[in-house]
Amino acid sequence: MNVGEFAGIFALMFLLELPDKTMVATIVMSTRARPSSIVLGASAGFIVQMGIAVSAGGLISLLPVHAKDAVVAALFLGGAGYLLFVSGRKAEEQGEHEATPEHAATRLREILTAFGVIFVGEFGDLTQIQAANFSAKTHRPLEVFVAASAALVCVSFVGAYGGQLLQRVVPIAKIRVLGGLVFLGLGVYTLVQLATS
Repeated sequence: MNVGEFAGIFALMFLLELPDKTMVATIVMSTRARPSSIVLGASAGFIVQMGIAVSAGGLISLLPVHAKDAVVAALFLGGAGYLLFVSGRKAEEQGEHEATPEHAATRLREILTAFGVIFVGEFGDLTQIQAANFSAKTHRPLEVFVAASAALVCVSFVGAYGGQLLQRVVPIAKIRVLGGLVFLGLGVYTLVQLATS
């Protein structure tokens, strides 16, 4: 694979993921947790999914769509409930603290939450299917994996730190409500798709 093909895969995967629901999820999660935790968790979720995609080739599209959609809907609705009903005081108190066992557990929980949301949300997603297609067509799974993973890690940086910048312009309470409504909308949309398919 030459540099042009690598750059083409990178650019396409980056652009495909920008308007995706997992990008929105990354932005919203970054308003409730440390951006570095979201980047680590989201990047790990993306990388694992790209590994699955290039390993499975074109078979990824055969995953049971209904089961995936039900889990994604539950995650979005759970996230909506958390964002809409968590106390404002708890949200304001969250921030950088001393390195204590509780702080470490919180950071690990943030990373694992971001990983779970992205990992489940990416199953059978357009970028995963596209990576599987690239792998099947080029017969170069390692290069496709590296290009696709690099693009999606960049997207996780954009989402996590973009969400953090958003907090400087918009009050956190409004972001939390807006994020909760976005998650609620995505959850309902996913359930409607599930019911009509």
